[in-house]
Amino acid sequence: MDFSLSAEEKDILLKTARERIREKLGLDGVAYPASTDKLNEICGAFVTIHNSGMLRGCIGNIIGRRPLIETIKNMAHAAAFEDPRFPPLSPDEFGDIDIEISVLSPLRKISSISEIEIGKHGIYMSRGYKSGVLLPQVATEQGWDLQSFVEHTCMKSGLPTDAWKDPNTMIEIFSAVIFAEK
Repeated sequence: MDFSLSAEEKDILLKTARERIREKLGLDGVAYPASTDKLNEICGAFVTIHNSGMLRGCIGNIIGRRPLIETIKNMAHAAAFEDPRFPPLSPDEFGDIDIEISVLSPLRKISSISEIEIGKHGIYMSRGYKSGVLLPQVATEQGWDLQSFVEHTCMKSGLPTDAWKDPNTMIEIFSAVIFAEK
């Protein structure tokens, strides 16, 4: 996918995510920025929230079903208040959070893990009713090599660490435009 965003469009998406969280918390001063035509394109995206450098929530849609600007609003809300790993974000935390957004390319099925480039590709793995995803930046942040990245994606999918070798396991990759608040 040859998809890029201008600095202004990235800023609009980050502000939109923050304003959606502000709105849900009932805080004053909610003001959504104006959108652009490109932000109305259908794209998958994830919103990740950190508090003091620690993960505080991360939710996304791998496959785009709505305009990107709407997806960001929905995923910001979900990451802040619906990630089952964390309690809902509190108003006291709002000033301490940082928001990161990953806008995803379409999925591409691969036949060999040698097609995966660390730092460039994320992995979506599925077999039967089990599936999981790791974003491109996870392998880099964790210092994983290809083998570790694939094994951790298996685990995230609820599969054995060697499930990637099974021909019934589907492995798809994607790239992402990743940006965060400064």
